[in-house]
Amino acid sequence: MSDLSIDPQERELTPQPPECEGGAKVEIITSRDVPLGGLRSMKVKRTLPQRQRSMIGAWCFCDHYGPDDVSVTGGMDVAPHPHTGLQTVSWLFQGKIMHHDSAGTHAVVRPGEANFMTAGSGISHSETSTQDTKVLHGVQLWVALPEKDRNMLRRFDHYAPEKVEFDGGEALVFVGSLLGQTSPIAMFTPLVGAEISLNPGAEFTLDVDPAFEHGLLLDSSSIELEGVPVARAELAYTGVGEETLTIKNTGEDVARMLLFGGEPFGESIVMWWNFIGRSHEEVAKAREEWQERAERFGYVEGYISHDPKALDWIPAPTLPNVKITARKNPGPVARPDVRIG
Repeated sequence: MSDLSIDPQERELTPQPPECEGGAKVEIITSRDVPLGGLRSMKVKRTLPQRQRSMIGAWCFCDHYGPDDVSVTGGMDVAPHPHTGLQTVSWLFQGKIMHHDSAGTHAVVRPGEANFMTAGSGISHSETSTQDTKVLHGVQLWVALPEKDRNMLRRFDHYAPEKVEFDGGEALVFVGSLLGQTSPIAMFTPLVGAEISLNPGAEFTLDVDPAFEHGLLLDSSSIELEGVPVARAELAYTGVGEETLTIKNTGEDVARMLLFGGEPFGESIVMWWNFIGRSHEEVAKAREEWQERAERFGYVEGYISHDPKALDWIPAPTLPNVKITARKNPGPVARPDVRIG
């Protein structure tokens, strides 16, 4: 998925040490609505990046969308656009998306199956909801690549995890290890990602890696995480040092959520539009090469827009006239009193 903001903000993210110790603290990150292109555009709820917190481990972007009636909004129709220095992780609850990329991949994204696109030094891709999709509902995540891997060759991976059941619910683990399940997909920093469903009234204590910080995005019902209420589309954050997380479904329906986390990302990055680099100049160069349709990003074959008059690619927004000063990502410690949406 592309960041289709008209004026995307450039972000230089600097890792920070923990500020305090102890306690199962929970920080709530609320979402903001962002249109996903077009006059009848579907809207996504963006929780990362925010001024409040820009990364959780190497996870640096989270868009939550739907359930979206595509007969009203037109669904997803994102023309070819570029990426650098990141992996996209696509996860659906309902509907299907057609993916084409310049690595030569043509794949259908289906519910319960994870699709991983690794940009490396440069890739381009398109995403459209399929003709038979009536309702579209899912999450798009980005992962920042570390210095040693960020210029690797572009690639695409797919994984359909097996369901793991526990007392009161079930889970699908698509990144890393959790609940005795391990994903085979190669990630480039220590990470975890899973869909968790919890029955009404159920309470479950999940064993987690204390070296990880975690985010818990609620998709349906209402829950409490460590006794803290979490509403739909909110992202509940917990810092490093926790060995367990206790989740209770306080609603009347099955609570579905996405857990993602990892070791704090130990590198400063600059993130603007669909590019992740290490400096303003590097991002500006990527933008220039995309505008010139340089070979760096390859060519996407197979994209068919829902609108016959639409462009066959997405031009990059204009860069800001000034360089941004460093925006420091808070240390990996939850701040319960901070709530900025």
